[in-house]
Parts: sequence; structure tokens; C-alpha cells
Amino acid sequence: MGAMDPRPLTGEPISVELLNTRWIQDGRWQDLLTSPDGLAIWLASPTVVSELGEHPVHADEPTLAALLRARDGLAALLADPADTAAADAVLARGVLRLAASPQGVVERLELDDLAYYPAWTAVRSHLRLIGDRPDRFRKCANEACVLHFFDISKNGTRRWCSMTGCGNRAKASRHYARTRSGRD
Repeated sequence: MGAMDPRPLTGEPISVELLNTRWIQDGRWQDLLTSPDGLAIWLASPTVVSELGEHPVHADEPTLAALLRARDGLAALLADPADTAAADAVLARGVLRLAASPQGVVERLELDDLAYYPAWTAVRSHLRLIGDRPDRFRKCANEACVLHFFDISKNGTRRWCSMTGCGNRAKASRHYARTRSGRD
């Protein structure tokens, strides 16, 4: 069995999983993707395994480099939706071809470098998410948190990366402020 995933938030779509490979813990930046070992942990996460399917992916330096380019591209898109250069550079490494099959039309991805498969998949996932529901892709409302999430709640009002983390801290802070002001 591999090493345990240290990230505070998992289970999001693959593009969000990639963005959330950097986080702040105890006031210090953490980064899962500093080595192929961290990449192996990310590749083994259930969401990533599910979204990449049966395609063979290696936790090696070329795949890591491609994912870092994709993560930088996604971060740039979040900061400025017009800044598409890095994301476009990752997408340019592959072409989707439509083909007929007994099941109907299928998409076949052709890549110029197989190391780009996870990166390409993550960028495509991001574009689908913001294309389908741009208002549901969010950064945690906790100003000290850098995590993102895709809100799948029925009413679309999720504000925190997690209620057990940032959500509870916000509730506790509000409660403390109310009880403190009641004493003054």
C-alpha cells in the first residue's frame, strides 16, 4: 500500500484535485507535487483513478512536469480567465477524434506525449466544469485557505472547502465574537 494522502480536501473533480495539491497547513505552504512520490499519491487518489480510467500513467518526472504546467495554467485561468496560454499549451499536446463504434460515437484522445494524459485530462475537466456551471467552481470563503471546490449542493450555496475544517472555524469564530460582545 502506498503513502497516505496528506491533502486536507479530496474527492473533487480532477482539475480541482490538481489545484488542491498546494495548500496551507499550520501557516506553511504544502505541495504534494514536489516529487514523483507525491505524484504517485495523487495518481492513486480515487477521483484521479476514476477520471483517468484504465489508461496507464507513470509517476515519473515527465508526467510530473506536465502536471505542474497544467496546475500553473489552471491557477492562471482562475486569476484571469483571459490568461489561457498555459492551459492552451497543455491542450495543444492532444487532439480528440470522434469515431463510430457499436455503442455510438466515442472520443479518442491522441497525445503527442503520453506523459501529458493526466494534465490534459485535468485541463479539459476544468473547461467542462466552468462551461457547464461556472458559478459552482469556487475558492473557499476562508481568506486564509487556498483550496478550491466544485459546489454540487442542491441549492448551490456551499462556501467552505469543508465544514469540518474551514466551516467549523468560521462558526466558532462567529460564536466567540457573539459571546464576547455579550460580555461587554
